[in-house]
Amino acid sequence: MKTSRSVLSLLLGILLCGALPMMAQNSTNSPYTRFGYGMQADRSFAAGRAMGGIGYGLRSARQINPMNPASYTGMDSLTFLFDGGISAQMSWFNDGTHRQRDLNGGFNYAAMQFPLHRRLAVSIGLLPFSSVGYNYTAPSQGDTRYTDRFSGTGGLNEIYGGLSFAPWKERLSIGANISYMFGTITHSSVTNLTNTFYWRNKIRVHNVKYDFGLQYTHPLSKTDRLTLGAVYSPKLRLGTTVSNETSFREDFSTVVEGDTMRNAGFDLPDMYGVGLSFTRDNRMVLAADVSYRQWSKAQFYNREGDFNDQIRVGLGGEYIPNAFTRAYLQRIRYRAGLHYGNSYVKVNGNGGYKEYGVTLGVGLPMLDNRSFINASLEYIKVAPERKGLIDEQYLRLTVSYTFNEYWFFKRKID
Repeated sequence: MKTSRSVLSLLLGILLCGALPMMAQNSTNSPYTRFGYGMQADRSFAAGRAMGGIGYGLRSARQINPMNPASYTGMDSLTFLFDGGISAQMSWFNDGTHRQRDLNGGFNYAAMQFPLHRRLAVSIGLLPFSSVGYNYTAPSQGDTRYTDRFSGTGGLNEIYGGLSFAPWKERLSIGANISYMFGTITHSSVTNLTNTFYWRNKIRVHNVKYDFGLQYTHPLSKTDRLTLGAVYSPKLRLGTTVSNETSFREDFSTVVEGDTMRNAGFDLPDMYGVGLSFTRDNRMVLAADVSYRQWSKAQFYNREGDFNDQIRVGLGGEYIPNAFTRAYLQRIRYRAGLHYGNSYVKVNGNGGYKEYGVTLGVGLPMLDNRSFINASLEYIKVAPERKGLIDEQYLRLTVSYTFNEYWFFKRKID
């Protein structure tokens, strides 16, 4: 037993460390990621992702849910959990004249969770916050006889550690995540005039971020219960280093002009979220989430007003025909969900887009009936608010493995 735990611990460590370089891979090709911090990542895991990306009111003994750190005490006091996910995404872009299709994929997240006491639990993990990835050509603003080629890569990530405490066991739980934010976003352009000009902008980010959560569970009967969840993330001023360079050479070996700016005004906004879930007899879960991000008060390059306030609504459900039968199809967890939201970015300072999504998923139990392979398929429609902007569609497949083991169970030997 000790040997298997040591081997698994090593594998988990390798996976978490190996995930860091994988975070740098582009998971999008959207031109909208040229603005702000890029496309925001889905922060839900496994079950929540297949249920419309919800999580504030979800409380499960079998799933890690960093969307609300108060959920960690929902696990069994003898259990160790690990969850890691990857995704593949097909994208379609249409500006009314041209159409493009792209395929992306990469690492999503990795996390582990374990109890310290029957009222205290810990979670540690690595999450993406946003991603930037685009490459397109547009007429030059100064002279329409020439074109500019724009490209961007990178994104923001966070390593989090969370603690949850249940002062009223089975009823009330509070929790907090402390995260280290980091990442680099690079924007580049190439302009061909008399000479070829290369321009590059790099934003390097770091700081500590806090998330607070609460969950209250109210029993309706011996089999039914309601869980109300609430989360809050305070506004954060990011530590930044911004560099701008202009060169005649693509490798920037000779810089014509360059400047560096440190600790400029780059903010993440106040975020508020509430969620409600209804659970019946460990066979059915129905849940809904609403979140609000006050992006209009967040500075970007020392300016307020570059972003829109953002609202997201998610609905979802899970159904298990019979978790205790030998019939495999009866033990599968069937999931579905919907979500809607608006963009936080203003495209060229005027308007943004709406986002609609539909999700389907399954949780496939392993032989021990504790661990799961989870799969979710999500269709997303990005509808611009004004004509002339790009219409986007995504089909995203996410696969994750949730490992569940009784690490703290003391076996009796006769």
